[in-house]
Amino acid sequence: MSIFEYNGSALIAMVGKNCFAIAASDRRLGVQLQTIATDFSESTEYQRLVFRHKLYQLREERDMKPETFASLVSALLYEKKAPAIPRFGPYFCQPVIAGLSDEDKPFICTMDSIGAKELAKDFVVAGTASESLYGACEAVFKPDMEPEELFETVSQALLSSVDRDCLSGWGGHVYVVPQIRCHTDYCESSTFSNGIFEVLHGKGIYDDGIDKGQTC
Repeated sequence: MSIFEYNGSALIAMVGKNCFAIAASDRRLGVQLQTIATDFSESTEYQRLVFRHKLYQLREERDMKPETFASLVSALLYEKKAPAIPRFGPYFCQPVIAGLSDEDKPFICTMDSIGAKELAKDFVVAGTASESLYGACEAVFKPDMEPEELFETVSQALLSSVDRDCLSGWGGHVYVVPQIRCHTDYCESSTFSNGIFEVLHGKGIYDDGIDKGQTC
């Protein structure tokens, strides 16, 4: 088994018309087929990125552009490359980055564990369900989708792919970011006793109490 399949996950970033959506399988922390926690949210990499972003804000007095943040993540991963630091291996992760530039143009990219970036103009995927995600996204993606249509497209692509990968979790969090407001939603999976997944539905409120449509 690959080390990247040790903890299951599914991630999508997809662009629309002056907006983007990013969806991830729920906060399940698994070790292969065993569930350890269902509210896992932060990691060492996340804390280091927050720290470096705050340093950038103090020095530059502005927020990072998505392209700049992608370069920061790439450099952070590459500096942990095994040959440079023999006692430590790289971070075993596959980041997915999405954002809006100053011209409200969506930016998405993904990268491998040592920071090699892969840019795209339609969608990027990562995680143990990536093979299913590629097929689902290629089947349903359309250019210049409005936020509502983009949400439905990303949700269905994520849920249909998670159903085919038992390591990914039960449902997912979907964030749709247009020019002004950030919309969040939670898509839940329902299962029968034999473990076969059913069609998923969306809740109108995020699981930590953020109302759908609240500015973030």
